[in-house]
Amino acid sequence: MGRDSMNTAPLITAMALALASTALGSTDAIAAPNEQTIMFETQTGETVEAVEGFLTVPVNRSDPDSGTMKIAYVRFAATTDTPGSPIVYLSGGPGGSGIDTATGPRFPLFMAMRQHADVIAFDQRGTGKSDSPERCVSRINVGEMEVISDAEFDQRHRLAARECAAQWKASGDDLRGFNTAESAQDLSDLRQHLGAEKISLWSISYGSHLALASIAAIPDELDRVIMAATEGLDQTVKLPARTMGYFKRLQEAVNAQPKARALYPDIVGLMQRVNAKLDKEPMKLTIPKRDGGTYDLMLQRRHLQQFGGGLVMDPQYASVLLEMYRQLDEGDTTLTIGIFQRFWTPDQPISFAAMPLAMDRASGITPARMKAFERQADLSPLGKYVNFPMPQMLGEFEEIDLGPNFRDGPFGDVPVLMFTGSLDGRTYPEAHAEATAGLRNVQQIFVENAGHNLFMTTPEVGEAMHQFMRGETAKSDRIVAEAPDFSSPPGL
Repeated sequence: MGRDSMNTAPLITAMALALASTALGSTDAIAAPNEQTIMFETQTGETVEAVEGFLTVPVNRSDPDSGTMKIAYVRFAATTDTPGSPIVYLSGGPGGSGIDTATGPRFPLFMAMRQHADVIAFDQRGTGKSDSPERCVSRINVGEMEVISDAEFDQRHRLAARECAAQWKASGDDLRGFNTAESAQDLSDLRQHLGAEKISLWSISYGSHLALASIAAIPDELDRVIMAATEGLDQTVKLPARTMGYFKRLQEAVNAQPKARALYPDIVGLMQRVNAKLDKEPMKLTIPKRDGGTYDLMLQRRHLQQFGGGLVMDPQYASVLLEMYRQLDEGDTTLTIGIFQRFWTPDQPISFAAMPLAMDRASGITPARMKAFERQADLSPLGKYVNFPMPQMLGEFEEIDLGPNFRDGPFGDVPVLMFTGSLDGRTYPEAHAEATAGLRNVQQIFVENAGHNLFMTTPEVGEAMHQFMRGETAKSDRIVAEAPDFSSPPGL
């Protein structure tokens, strides 16, 4: 959690799926340009033979003089003799690396998906092993002991972003190339690079935002699309009223556990009470450093809202948020100090990575949604900081905004499987329905007690994915995962 980031028509049959895609089998049979065989290794030391490749794409397709960039991927060969369309994994963020994701806990699912087709761990432009502008470190800071208003905090980040934009421009980096519309065209180029008639998409969070943009831009090139934690084309900024709906669902889940219910009878009331205390009188913390020293920090309501925007992502981390607020309400700073120890580096200027900053700013927000956001901001205990630095950046980089047409839709009949976690604090059931309202062939599965990162919560999620890839209808539109013990948060 870095300073800048504190910064979800009839089905075709399995035979039709195979016939509609290219008849691509072994790794050798579908070898594409710029590929080489590697031994892929996971974080736990597992290895598998794979192919590493890249393609070259325009930086900005509207400007022939913008140059090119390399997009990297790793391809895991299908384990079937009749593979379907290559499955491209789209990571979240924006800024996440598909290749890095494959090294982590989802590796078994990457391997299991090979029963349907080649699986591509894709590094979107500006991420992972793909070409990316150098991270910008500005000259602007927010001191750990400074007590400043939200308006001043936001303004300093806007000034830092302007400084970074100037640095990137001086380095020859074109921010106009870092938007979701360009990334959708990258997927079209990837399909051609692989020699495939169509590709399927497997996406999560911002990756689903890219998947939806691809449905709008290149529908005839898509076979099937899986989405979790769906973020619609006009949903870069989340509505606080829907965040409140999440807290209602979280309270219901807490109430189902007697011990947790006794600790947290009123989650929103607890958070609002602590926020109000910090607004009235910020709290001085002394935080140990790893080198044995300490530093002082003035804890403000904004810090909790920024941390909270990340912790509500999954229920096990929401329990950390609840415990932090409960302790602070009682004057205990133990857990809060521990969080700062792990996630905060003092005395750091404001910094930005180009890809996530530009991608979110380019996707933007419609005026109507922005008005709703402003009206609702004070309703949620997380305030305006769930998506920081958006919408705070709306006054900057207007030249890269993709405009209202991008935020409308998508429409069509591309087959979509969409998972919705009931305890996802970042994207919400109502928003998922809204994001896919124009699509005519959507299977939505609710995963009770699951959060944002739901793919590995229960084997039933993987089973539903396999059914969908075979062209089958899901056995049920509801899966129940085990809820964490909200009275006992996991260690950080």
